[in-house]
Amino acid sequence: MERMGIGLQLFTLRDALAEDFEGTLRKVAAMGYEGVEFAGYGDFEAEKLRDLLQELNLKAIGSHVSLENLENNLDNEIAYLKTIGGKYVICPWLPADARDAEAWLGHLENFKRYGKHVTEAGLQFAYHNHEFEFEVEIDGQMVFDAMYDRINSTDLKVEMDIGWVQYSGLDPLAYIGKYAGRLPLLHLKDFRNGHKGEPIDTVELGRGDLPLMAIIEAASKAGTEWLIVEQDRCANPPLESVAESMEWVKANYKK
Repeated sequence: MERMGIGLQLFTLRDALAEDFEGTLRKVAAMGYEGVEFAGYGDFEAEKLRDLLQELNLKAIGSHVSLENLENNLDNEIAYLKTIGGKYVICPWLPADARDAEAWLGHLENFKRYGKHVTEAGLQFAYHNHEFEFEVEIDGQMVFDAMYDRINSTDLKVEMDIGWVQYSGLDPLAYIGKYAGRLPLLHLKDFRNGHKGEPIDTVELGRGDLPLMAIIEAASKAGTEWLIVEQDRCANPPLESVAESMEWVKANYKK
């Protein structure tokens, strides 16, 4: 199995970060995470955050960047990410009122533009899915697939959230294989009762229904660079949840 880095999507710790951004990053590093994916920077100046990450031996994987900032602040987002050593600019979410087929056609044109700009700046642009990308079709094709068919692989990479793929009724292993070579980032998460029409519990790794070890093996074969732990909601204190998930990784993912 090819070695993949183990990262954390910091949205999971949004409340702790709001209270103590630096202290929370120190706790994440102490747990053994190798990289972090940002969803905001806690008002840190880029140079200060770069130095803190270097001190903690944490890599900046990339950042989730809002649709508004992609459209209106992309150059500043690129500059910040370059300063802290990150590689990926990622669109994480679309508002509920902008997800019909007509709206998606506009998004895809914008994604082409953002992707080209990000690529020319020396970084990579990616999209992070939820379930709604599998619920709308463009010309008879699910939006998720249409997006990657219509935008070239240089300008748009896949950040696959594997929990939402399974929730949508699709085979997560088949979808990983389908995007082999274009899938540098995979959100590794676990759902209990994680199927359409059932109530979802987002749980620590190993407590849910996803075939995690098969997913990890498939991701390795697909050329994934980073497995990124994310838990949308935590029944337990989030710092405890991400620590437990990291212990599962240490016990099960042989480096």
